[in-house]
Amino acid sequence: MLGKKLVTAQKRGETRALCLGLGMVACSMMMYFFIGITIVPFYTKSVWTAETMCKVLKANINDKVPCANSEGSEDEDVFPYPCLQVWVNLTASGQEVMLYQTEDTLDRNPKCSYVPDKSENSKEVKARIETIASNFKKYQTFPCYYDPGGTQNNVILSRLYPLKGLIFAFLWPTLMFTGGCLIIALVKISQYFSVLSAWQ
Repeated sequence: MLGKKLVTAQKRGETRALCLGLGMVACSMMMYFFIGITIVPFYTKSVWTAETMCKVLKANINDKVPCANSEGSEDEDVFPYPCLQVWVNLTASGQEVMLYQTEDTLDRNPKCSYVPDKSENSKEVKARIETIASNFKKYQTFPCYYDPGGTQNNVILSRLYPLKGLIFAFLWPTLMFTGGCLIIALVKISQYFSVLSAWQ
């Protein structure tokens, strides 16, 4: 009687462990799919792949310019802010090019090097842009990214999704997938030895 209860409890434990492993594998596959349709396209479409050093030539703050968050947006989505324009000397080619914060900055407003968030206060935006301009004037040499193919005659300060970020994004689903497979393998090995022991 006690033996039957132990066998039943063991089977229940194996079933739960197997479900846990399968659930972890399924969740990791969903995470892979999500990363594949969101982060990977941004990474592969970015042409600013080569890193070099940039030297600031000038950093000017012009009058306020309107900025729309997306193409075809309504007037209420347009907000004015001081336009920071940073021009740098590209070490790789010696060209004078304009610097943008990220790839998204160029898409949102190609006239300005920095585009603030719409939700920010106007005074905070002005203070932040002035701080950014002073930092560029203070630290004049820094690493930046350019297009080695020459399709874009500008540079960006940082990539939205660098290689390290992409690897880090794939790290967690990989660990979950490995853990799920390990649990399933251990359950199957336990079942195999249980059958082998009962047969002997």
